[in-house]
Amino acid sequence: NLTSRETLTIAHGMIFGALFLLTFGGGIASLCTLRPEWLTVEGLHERMIRLKIGVTSMALVAWVTVITGTYVLHPWYRAKPPAGTEDLTNYPRSLLLSNPDTADLHKFAMEWKEHVAWTSPILASVAAFIVLYYGNQLIVDRRLRWTAIGFFVLAFSAAGVAGAMGALIARAAPLQ
Repeated sequence: NLTSRETLTIAHGMIFGALFLLTFGGGIASLCTLRPEWLTVEGLHERMIRLKIGVTSMALVAWVTVITGTYVLHPWYRAKPPAGTEDLTNYPRSLLLSNPDTADLHKFAMEWKEHVAWTSPILASVAAFIVLYYGNQLIVDRRLRWTAIGFFVLAFSAAGVAGAMGALIARAAPLQ
């Protein structure tokens, strides 16, 4: 049986992470193929609707992921063990810091992850804003479309770095 902490950790990393990947895949495909020479007028209209839904969904999923990580999981990760506690299994930060071989996972990976993770929803929101605000102009303005793609890819990259570091940390000191 999974504990509530394990369930929330799985939701944070695996469910929200999978949704983030799916929305990124759909959004990037829609952005990259949003060209008037490739599609009919009806196709462009349908693509814009899908694009708006996709990038907005990606931004929302990114916000849900980083907020649950910061305000639900992170306090459990940083919990201080009571004085005299020898079994640090339920105190991931202390467990990592107690071993010189894993201390860098906290000192570098977690500290960096805490900051880089917040850039993902911010960048995804910028990409969503560009798509929602400029809409059909993305079809004819190549530079604007590439700007949206750039922010979209940067958001995905930041989430990838944070996710990879989170997976390394969870493997060494899982929330139980």
